[in-house]
Amino acid sequence: MAFLQLQGVEKFFGTHRAIKGIDLAIQKGEFIVFVGPSGCGKSTLLRLIAGLENIDGGTLHLDGRDITDAPSSKRDLAMVFQSYALYPHMSVFENMSFALKLAKEDPKLIQEKVERAAKILNLSAYLQRTPKDLSGGQRQRVAIGRAIVRAPKVFLFDEPLSNLDAALRGQTRVEIAKLHRDLGATTIYVTHDQVEAMTLADRVVVLRDGQIEQVGTPLELYDRPANQFVAQFIGTPQMNVVALAQSPHLQAVFGQQVPAGGSVGLRPEALSITAAGAGQVQGQVELIEALGAETLIYVGTGNGTQLVARQSHRTGLHLGDRVGLDIDTRTAHLFDAQGRLARAALETPVIH
Repeated sequence: MAFLQLQGVEKFFGTHRAIKGIDLAIQKGEFIVFVGPSGCGKSTLLRLIAGLENIDGGTLHLDGRDITDAPSSKRDLAMVFQSYALYPHMSVFENMSFALKLAKEDPKLIQEKVERAAKILNLSAYLQRTPKDLSGGQRQRVAIGRAIVRAPKVFLFDEPLSNLDAALRGQTRVEIAKLHRDLGATTIYVTHDQVEAMTLADRVVVLRDGQIEQVGTPLELYDRPANQFVAQFIGTPQMNVVALAQSPHLQAVFGQQVPAGGSVGLRPEALSITAAGAGQVQGQVELIEALGAETLIYVGTGNGTQLVARQSHRTGLHLGDRVGLDIDTRTAHLFDAQGRLARAALETPVIH
C-alpha cells in the first residue's frame, strides 16, 4: 500500500466542485510536485491533505492510518507556507522551537533538534535574531526549519519560493532539493512554476479544473504528454501547437497523419533554422531572444501562426530576415480536435 493514499477525494465550496475525485498514491520518500495554472486546485488539494480544509468525499490514508477526518494537529504533517508565517517578536530559535514547546517536549531535546536543523539550513549564526533582521531567503529557511524539527512523516510546501527574487529562488530551490535528499523525507510541493516542477520532482502531478491530467516523471511529461494541455504547460518556452487547418505548410508535411480538426505539436528544439527557401516551412524572423547559452528565434509563418525555435548556438539573423524551418517529423506530437494525444513523438528532439 502507498505511504500516502488519496482515494476519490472531493471538495465543494458551496455548489462549486473544486476537487473532483482525486486518486493518487505517493510512496515513502518521494518528492511529489503539484503543478497547474491558477485556480486548478493544487493549493486546495494540499490544504485537504494538511487538514486545513475538510474533505467532502473520499478518503485519505497516511502510513496505513485513515486520517480523512483527523484534525491537522494529529496528522503528523508539517506545512511550509508561501508567507513564511513567522512570529515577528520571537527569535529564530523561538520560532523554530515553538511547536515543540507547545507539545511540552524536553528542553534539552528541543535544543538538540533546533541546533541540528539550524546546522542543516546554515542558520546557526542567526538563532538569536528576529525575522526583521533576516533576508527573505533566510526567513524561508527558518520556516522550513520549523517544519524539520517536528520530524513529520510528510513535508508540505505551498509555493514557498514565490516571494523570493529570481536569484534567491534558484538558490533556495537547490537547498530544498538537497534537504530532501539528506532527510529522505516524503515531500509534497505546490508551485505554478513548471521549472521548479521539472527540477525538483520525482513525479509531477499536473492539475486542471480540480482534476489530474497526468502523473509522471518530469521527462515523461515532457516527452510523452497525455494531451495538448500537458504538452503546452510543461516546457519553457512552451510547445508550438498549430492547428493543421491554419498551416498549409504543415498540411503538406503531415498530410493524413493528423486527425480531422487536429493539431501538430513541436518542441522548440525540434525546429532548425535554415536558409530561406530551404526546409518545410517558410517565414520571417519576428523576435530573437539571445540568452547566452541558447537562442530562441520566433518566426512568423503567415495566417497569424508563429513558431519558436531553440538552438544552442548564437545567431547572425536580424528581425525581418526571411528563413526556412526544418522539421524532424519524428519529433512531432499529433493531437485530435479535442486536444487528446493521437501520436506521441517517435524520437526525442535534440537542441541543435
